[in-house]
Amino acid sequence: MLFELSKILWWFVQPSKLWLLIVTLGVILLYSRRKNLGRSLLSFAVVVVFLTVFLPVHTWLSGPLENRFPRLTELPATVDGIIVLGGAVDQLITAAFGQSSLNDGAERMTETVVLARRYPTAKVVFTGGTALTNASANSPREADVAGLLFENLGLEESRVVLESESRNTWENAVNTKLLVNPQPNEVWLLVTSAQHVPRSIGIFRKVGWEVLPYPTDYRVIPGGRQLNLSFIEKLQIIDGATKEWIGLLSYYLMGRTSAVFPK
Repeated sequence: MLFELSKILWWFVQPSKLWLLIVTLGVILLYSRRKNLGRSLLSFAVVVVFLTVFLPVHTWLSGPLENRFPRLTELPATVDGIIVLGGAVDQLITAAFGQSSLNDGAERMTETVVLARRYPTAKVVFTGGTALTNASANSPREADVAGLLFENLGLEESRVVLESESRNTWENAVNTKLLVNPQPNEVWLLVTSAQHVPRSIGIFRKVGWEVLPYPTDYRVIPGGRQLNLSFIEKLQIIDGATKEWIGLLSYYLMGRTSAVFPK
């Protein structure tokens, strides 16, 4: 129930959805007796577009998340396991066309393969079931897509561990720890999106598993201006960053992370 509720609430607070709702309501009101309110809403929506395009709002929101855990300047000499969190694959497109389909978080998967080749004895653990609220027992799982992709890219089946029941990051950490039973002296890398690293590390610490973060698919350039990004692209970055900030606070209040903003 909590999972479904979180998905519904996020739909209504997601910045891009809020913007679309404001535009839709503004247009509807133009054809009613409240034309002035409709004009005001549409004017506000236009102002949001200009502010998003001409101000680095996406950088202000995403930068602190992405830079909280910098990339490792030197990788460990040995690694026992590599964990990659779900969220980078498209289950439905894969099922429809029979090819492993990736989304904007594709670097999670490609960097995992790079690491797997760098550490040929390390276990490769993919954790992800489905984040679809209307999923049925026969719906494809993210782990199924990952297994197909890793097989096609030449990873030995004996090295790959697939966890297919998780629906969120908390379940990723809990289920994976139970599945692989990591030992205190082992070194495990955690591969996920740079925006998502702070919350992920906080959760893994909460369940008593110290992992090394390996951030991927960065969205913003520190101190740089990305003039080529469109309104939609910047809004997507803002969506992702907003989700993480809300997630950090809500997970902390639920006792699922070690700190509001882990470091």
